[in-house]
Amino acid sequence: MTSISPPPLPGGPPAPAGVDLSSRTALVTGGGSGIGRACAIALAAAGATVQVVDRDARSARAVAEEIGGRAYIADLADPAAIDTLPADADIVVNNAGLQHIAPLVEFPPERFALIQQVMVTAPFLLLRRTLPHMYANGWGRVINISSVHGLRASAYKCAYVAAKHALEGLSKVTAIEGAQHGVTSNCLNPGYVRTPLVENQIHDQAAAHGISADEVLSQVLLTRSPLKRLLEAEEVAAAALWLCGEHTGYITGASLPLDGGWGAN
Repeated sequence: MTSISPPPLPGGPPAPAGVDLSSRTALVTGGGSGIGRACAIALAAAGATVQVVDRDARSARAVAEEIGGRAYIADLADPAAIDTLPADADIVVNNAGLQHIAPLVEFPPERFALIQQVMVTAPFLLLRRTLPHMYANGWGRVINISSVHGLRASAYKCAYVAAKHALEGLSKVTAIEGAQHGVTSNCLNPGYVRTPLVENQIHDQAAAHGISADEVLSQVLLTRSPLKRLLEAEEVAAAALWLCGEHTGYITGASLPLDGGWGAN
């Protein structure tokens, strides 16, 4: 029987592992919680000045205070919000996102459009705003938090899958155009990550189906994954930090699966 308890991990924020970002500025969208918060903490631990972007003011300010960064309150569903964000980021982590599950024939068109706006158009506008700074300095890192669903599909997630596939394409174009300017662009492709949203889904499905939380993990969410545990946000952040190192400057236009072997099965 599997457990939803997190596996033992080193305490505190991920270690910089030789990555020195003390002269860099990073911007993280959706930085107030989950993967975004973990990325903000990891980048700050490596010395970066972090701009924490989130629509939840309390969360953004709490993370910014914790890491000595700066909070920016913005709803990325509004294209005009991008113009309120700083343009001087050396590292951009496109992380903000949302989910809606429904059969395609019943999927609300307005919800589909909202998901594309937040997860595709906003990253495009943000890169359009920040890439000139990276180009001018001859260095930059674009890290797009995609998903295993950026590489494959699941039923009832047409908007999310479409958005993540589009983000993959945007990342590759950014990699091609940015190469001559010292800018890399890559996607991270996690499977199910331990977040309040996912844990709530586990408990809701357990109640609905009359099975244990362990069984929801092994029989529903992680049925295709050889590793029968949730991915920790700190593990995604460690991969993001790794991509910011000088020793990974030849990795660009790539998609790095963090899926517990889902794609191999």
